[in-house]
Amino acid sequence: MIQKIAFGGGCHWCTEAVFQSLIGVQNVAQGWVQSTGENDSFSEAVIVTFDVNEIPLKVLVEIHLRTHKSTVQHSMRKKYRSAVYFYDKVQQIEVTDILSELQTNFEDNIITQVLPFVAFKASREEITNYYYSNPKKPFCEQFINPKLKLLLTAFSEFAAKEKLKHL
Repeated sequence: MIQKIAFGGGCHWCTEAVFQSLIGVQNVAQGWVQSTGENDSFSEAVIVTFDVNEIPLKVLVEIHLRTHKSTVQHSMRKKYRSAVYFYDKVQQIEVTDILSELQTNFEDNIITQVLPFVAFKASREEITNYYYSNPKKPFCEQFINPKLKLLLTAFSEFAAKEKLKHL
């Protein structure tokens, strides 16, 4: 069964690369997501289309929490809102339950919000597929490679190893 979910937390180049490197993820759209209320400004995020039979939502949420500062409030949270954006009430409940369950694995409180998805603005085409267009860029080596190495060690069952063999 194919589903969509959106994740925001850090730089969308990093987030895009992480989710592009997973088995069961069919598409990652990089850009900015808008929610409601005090979160109605656009914030860097990705929309992930995935097959729940190949990779469970819980695994995607945990990977998201482990690959950005999900327990830290910092000055850039408006641009890099830590959030999981849901598409329907069922997904909202599931994500809320997953975050509660995963909290026991974190020493500090998870600050990641569960927010309704309202709108998306895609990134310019020339900056999409940022990591896989040139993984040797200094930004990629410094910030993205450690996240991808985490996939290989902590989530190896779901890592697309053929994409990550250069690490």
